[in-house]
Amino acid sequence: MKYNIKGKTYTYIADIKDNNPVRLSFDQLSVQTFHLSFEPWHHNGYWDHTCVPHVLLDGDTVIANATVNVLRVRWQEEEKTWLQLGTVMTHPDYRHQGLSRWLMDKIFEEWEGQYNLMFLFANERVLDFYPKFGFVPVSEYQYHTRQLTPQPGKVRQLDMDNAADCALLLRKYAQSNPFAALTVTDPAGLLMFYCTQFMKTCVYHLEETDVIAVVEHKEGVMTCHDIFGETHQSLNNILSVLMEKNTQQITLGFTPKDTSGFTMLPLKTEDLTLFVLEEQQHLFADNQLMIPTLAHT
Repeated sequence: MKYNIKGKTYTYIADIKDNNPVRLSFDQLSVQTFHLSFEPWHHNGYWDHTCVPHVLLDGDTVIANATVNVLRVRWQEEEKTWLQLGTVMTHPDYRHQGLSRWLMDKIFEEWEGQYNLMFLFANERVLDFYPKFGFVPVSEYQYHTRQLTPQPGKVRQLDMDNAADCALLLRKYAQSNPFAALTVTDPAGLLMFYCTQFMKTCVYHLEETDVIAVVEHKEGVMTCHDIFGETHQSLNNILSVLMEKNTQQITLGFTPKDTSGFTMLPLKTEDLTLFVLEEQQHLFADNQLMIPTLAHT
């Protein structure tokens, strides 16, 4: 559909997954802006209806985008729909022309009444932009422990190029994280965005408890991003089996239901601030939560 924005006509399209020329142009802008390509993810079949770019084109070229990612979230045993805005970008030749603001207004118009919470992560360059739409910055809190010691167990690193291992991960993901106070239950495609690319060597199957964990080890710190599967084992038992001999600290990528033995600290990330709509900020202020690390878009 054609729109006139500040005297110039652009084409607006939402949900471009199956529009090959537009999707490829979108991907070129993403690579130029973020050095990030969505094409491998699309090629592997993990891009579904929950990832909805909203693009403006000048001719046949995507020159601005804001993506709505639809998340199903379980909080206090209730399923909610949260929208995460991401991949907000404008071609350098088209900046400061109101295109991102137009897209934001369009998203609010088209998604009205379809979500329980809307959030985004913003870098330092745009901290003054999102408050214009009712967003406010909120603090996140992360949990750490130094009280555990490594324990033996059968742990197998999954091969994320292997179809059977990918299927195993998806089956366990469907069982959710039994230890998380706040967990994303859908889309599985977002999990696979991480686990088939940036974290493809970080996915482990604990054979004795039949759960899967996404874990990174670096300089004595083990970051457990998430755990999936049904189990009667405790979180501490699972973490102990995942530890390496030199692990000194464990950091969780999710908010645990049981915080016993964990230290809560404000989450500080380089150049990223969580924003939510002002009327929704109490959820984070009252409960010391964090957005699960594998749910960032």
